Amino acid sequence: MRPTRSAFSAGGMLPALCVSLLAAAPSTVAAQAKPAKPTPLEAGMDKLAQHPTVAAAFTALQSDNAWTLDQQASICQIPAPPFKEQARAAEYAKRFRDLGVQNVRIDKEGNVIGEIRGAKPGPTLMLAGHLDTVFPEGTDVRVKREGTKLIAPGIGDDCRGLAVVLSVARQVITQKIPFSGKLLVVGNVGEEGPGNLRGMRAIFGGPMRDSIDMFISVDGTGFGVTNGGVGSNRYRVHYKGPGGHSYGAFGMPNPMHAMGRAIAKIADLEASTTPKVTFNVGIVSGGTSVNSIPFEAIMEVDLRSETSAALAEIDARLQKALREAVTEEKARWPKSNAALTLVVDTMGLRPAGTTPDTTFIVRTSLAAARTMNVYAPLTISSTDANIPMNLRIPAVTLDGGGVGRGAHSLDESYDDRTDGYKGPQWVLLVVMGLLGAK
Repeated sequence: MRPTRSAFSAGGMLPALCVSLLAAAPSTVAAQAKPAKPTPLEAGMDKLAQHPTVAAAFTALQSDNAWTLDQQASICQIPAPPFKEQARAAEYAKRFRDLGVQNVRIDKEGNVIGEIRGAKPGPTLMLAGHLDTVFPEGTDVRVKREGTKLIAPGIGDDCRGLAVVLSVARQVITQKIPFSGKLLVVGNVGEEGPGNLRGMRAIFGGPMRDSIDMFISVDGTGFGVTNGGVGSNRYRVHYKGPGGHSYGAFGMPNPMHAMGRAIAKIADLEASTTPKVTFNVGIVSGGTSVNSIPFEAIMEVDLRSETSAALAEIDARLQKALREAVTEEKARWPKSNAALTLVVDTMGLRPAGTTPDTTFIVRTSLAAARTMNVYAPLTISSTDANIPMNLRIPAVTLDGGGVGRGAHSLDESYDDRTDGYKGPQWVLLVVMGLLGAK
């Protein structure tokens, strides 16, 4: 676990503007209507939005909004099933290079990473969108347009995020916005369920970890700041036995019955609401015919919580319930010597984490939303930011503007309406505020 640092740079460097605003700002900020008198941090964001290069970027993002939407649609039409993001990654790397992003590369895990260097030394901020979708190979990913609406699998999650990252990079380079430090722009793999955050695990588990001071994932639509990471433990549970004829072999432990006992125990688990804890048996399978005692019964279980401690506690109770089911099923048939075993395979472990409301990255995100005159609530979810949050690296996930519907469905849609451009504007303002542009 990486210790919390008082400054966002390994060398203790923080842009002077950021230091002064951080010191002067109050401990909490609410993303609501503009107060009569802005806080020093909010006033600083108002001033930053009026900086000539930032203002020019805002104008360009609005006037050339069609470019952002074209990026979003064309990226979406490159299939990126779980573990097969290579084609989309190659194209995304090409687009970074075409924009003038420096040192663009694709790492061993498949993440696309590029750099935009500031005019002065300072912190390193990573801005990322995820390349993968939940949809299997062969899914029709052609984009349909209906007025301001784009319809396609993955169009909002996370083709919108990928387009916003490109748009921000484009304006930082084109307008030559002066900032301190380094902006890492990333298209990462493995955010969705089967991927188990493998892209971010590779980045933050490798040599780059200690050089990343802040992290922003752009994932989702609308305007929200995710500063709480929901952790999850997912298991594939197998109950196994010799199996046999339902009549002739009757009297032996039945793996399916053992699994039924386990499911009943799981259903009776008590879950706290503060912090929130959830459990779910989502898939069950097994057996060969109605007149056969199955040799195997399988279920997939999902546990979630906002805190690591609560997740560990519900996990311990789950494991106990799984074992008790074996003992009880064996006890039901004491004259049988047939084996009954339990095998638990881990499908995925997502760490829980949080970036406190009082941290500079959260307050900057909210102050920027106020400057943009948009409401940005604080939310809790499971995103790429879970990994740096768990390592206590200041991290948030920002939405990308517009209105999304039907995430993870074949008819997923993104509606840009009349102000979708405010999403990239907001993300750009947050990024430049964190990197001390002035």
